[in-house]
Amino acid sequence: MSRLKDRVTIVTGSGQGMGLAIAKCCAKEGAKIVITDINDQTIAQAVEEIKSLGVDAMGIKMDVTNKGQIKAMVDNVVKNWGKIDILVNNAGGALNTPYKLDEIEEKHWDLVVNVNLKGSFFCCQEVIPQMVKQNGGVIVNISALAGHWRASLAGVQYTAAKAGVEGLSRQLAYYWGPSGIRVNSLAPTVTMTGDRIQGLWDDKSNEEQDKILSAIPLRRLSTPEEIGAGVVFLASDDASYITGITLDVCGGRYLR
Repeated sequence: MSRLKDRVTIVTGSGQGMGLAIAKCCAKEGAKIVITDINDQTIAQAVEEIKSLGVDAMGIKMDVTNKGQIKAMVDNVVKNWGKIDILVNNAGGALNTPYKLDEIEEKHWDLVVNVNLKGSFFCCQEVIPQMVKQNGGVIVNISALAGHWRASLAGVQYTAAKAGVEGLSRQLAYYWGPSGIRVNSLAPTVTMTGDRIQGLWDDKSNEEQDKILSAIPLRRLSTPEEIGAGVVFLASDDASYITGITLDVCGGRYLR
């Protein structure tokens, strides 16, 4: 299958973890991938992994909270590949901040909200004008079940930021639909995407783990590849009449 053949796809925060899994899923569908991250080492390794799948890839070091760096990235991509078809705003997460209310400091709130919400806004703000020139494009913003329900392994700063991401997506979808731009969110539940999540999960007792799993009708956590498959669907022509929604990829957890 080549549902995204030759479509230039930017995935933020894709040097490792869920972002890299998303990038790989898009690459396997034929997309040309732009890896962006704040870590040079993970960028280089991720680019090699993507190229090994037989598609073009480039890596750009970028902080999603820095508008100047985002603009430079967009200019670089357009200069080299001529267009931007898909933007996946993945950079974010709880970012190693506390989840207990009395431990959350202002710096924790600012970090999580700035990366997850402001970062997504800045990237959309820079990419949408290019998509308008092209008469269309697709944006997928990575939210979380916490954005419209609650979090299990993160604090209120994360829940608030992800709720903002979903609001951002709906508003952009409304305004830019007439320009042929589709904007959606995708909301995972707990996904084993890195050492932090694995550590938080392992720190829970068997009873606590069983309680979480029993609240998921499918009785298991998701994989990064399942999240990537959801992104591919939203980015592809299979979802050509879908915009302004949040796609839950959560094993039905919100039902409980």
